[in-house]
Amino acid sequence: MQRLWTPHRLAYIQGENKPEGDDPGGCPFCRLVDMDDETALILSRGETVFAVLNLYPYNPGHLMVMPYRHVADYTDLTSEETVELAEFTQHAMRVIRTVSGAHGFNIGLNQGVAAGAGIAAHLHQHVVPRWGGDSNFMPVIGHTKVLPQLLGETRKLLADAW
Repeated sequence: MQRLWTPHRLAYIQGENKPEGDDPGGCPFCRLVDMDDETALILSRGETVFAVLNLYPYNPGHLMVMPYRHVADYTDLTSEETVELAEFTQHAMRVIRTVSGAHGFNIGLNQGVAAGAGIAAHLHQHVVPRWGGDSNFMPVIGHTKVLPQLLGETRKLLADAW
């Protein structure tokens, strides 16, 4: 009998990379900006936003688009940030479809802790690729997802296609 496990999710649940307060100094997303793209899992950098793989993905290719600025609320974005966030999201969808043939997407902003934001102080939009039948017995009964690829490999595929 083989065991399938997802230790990356447990690390998240136990608080790994959780922010230390609401200031930018304790924000894991703000720290990514100064790292090299490969280490940070950054796919692309724009003028006001960047795209990064989710370190604790729900599905293969799950990424986030976020502003460089440490802002919490969608209404706090500048017009330039809003436009570039939308353009990056559209481009991310095209890239993921090209690389993996995704059938659909969940795209969303969790605004505030009450709405499910794990890092509420720094706005980030999730782009989660979906495939027909991707909710099988593993997430439903086993409470785990099977990710067939290491994050570094996923990052390289998407970044090269970006």
